[in-house]
Amino acid sequence: MRYVAPAREAVDPAVFGRPPLTGWAEFAELLHGTDWPTLDALNARWPASSRERFVAQTHELLADGRHYEQRIAETGVIATRERNWHDLFNALAWLHHAPLKRALNAQQVIEIARVGPKSRTRPQCALTHFDEAGVILALRDPTLLALWDAHDWHGLFWRRRDAWLDGSLELVVFGHALLEHALTPDRLLVGKAIAVIGQGPSCERVAQAIAQGRLLRDPQELRPLPLSGIPGWHEGNASEAFHREAACYRPLRVGRVYPEPLRE
Repeated sequence: MRYVAPAREAVDPAVFGRPPLTGWAEFAELLHGTDWPTLDALNARWPASSRERFVAQTHELLADGRHYEQRIAETGVIATRERNWHDLFNALAWLHHAPLKRALNAQQVIEIARVGPKSRTRPQCALTHFDEAGVILALRDPTLLALWDAHDWHGLFWRRRDAWLDGSLELVVFGHALLEHALTPDRLLVGKAIAVIGQGPSCERVAQAIAQGRLLRDPQELRPLPLSGIPGWHEGNASEAFHREAACYRPLRVGRVYPEPLRE
């Protein structure tokens, strides 16, 4: 069933004080309150060196015949629906993670040039899945990878619950649809994740790998990560029973094997 975000005035303000939205506090004035931010207010947040701009998605704009991704690559114009949560979170993702968004856009345009604007390739699907629901999980303790590989959710989120609190794991939430879904309290969130091993800046490494065409060539590269199992992300997960019964925890499909994570 397609998710429908609540009306702006119906959003519980408390959601902005809980993960993942608490991580976007730098944009509080754009998210809180009943008044939608203008495109001018969004564009004012760009660094002076940025060529991209948010422009209202109108019939006149779309009449240029360009694909959404081509328009960004060729003109810097990001078609944006006003008074729309999905597009607002997309704008915030651009402002906060521009290198990642530019890498995704560049690869989308390469695929469009290869097969045309009416077709979708496996790389395009992978790029879109990450754009919408992507997260990056950096594992400072590589032993945790085996639990994730096996979908041992009880192990990853309960027996090693400490790892989510002591710096062994570092999570970056990127996908704008995932942020939109977080507007609904108690929704069980699952991210489409890229795994990174090491101590360095994970977003930079992921952006570079995407830009080089080494990553997101197939949707099967992305690992499910049930975010609602992380301490503080869902009220129920303080109980062990949650980690045995929650609907967001799915068993590993027979024959499913994940690719090696990015490493330093």
